[in-house]
Amino acid sequence: MRLVFPGRRTMNSDHVVFFDTTLRDGEQSPGCSMTTQEKLTMAHALEDLGVDVIEAGFAMASEGDFAAIATITQAIRKPRIASLARAKRGHCSLPIARASTCFWPRATCISSTS
Repeated sequence: MRLVFPGRRTMNSDHVVFFDTTLRDGEQSPGCSMTTQEKLTMAHALEDLGVDVIEAGFAMASEGDFAAIATITQAIRKPRIASLARAKRGHCSLPIARASTCFWPRATCISSTS
């Protein structure tokens, strides 16, 4: 089965989509924060590995995260670039608006239960 989305690449149903959260979730460990340049270097490595989606950060969390995501969206072309977002009015649309220079903008919306 082939899935075709207007204006987007064709996907086969036997294709495994690699969604990497290293740039966002990797910073949840104490002492593991990355600079924008370190995130960009990692994003290039993930692109070279063929990752399909890179969750680059949490745009609403800080200006630093937003700046890193903006830098990555301008430099990376093959993978879709995602930003984590709360399932709250304005939070899901803002990362996509901020990533408007990205060829594949995407927001991963979450709803906290705790």
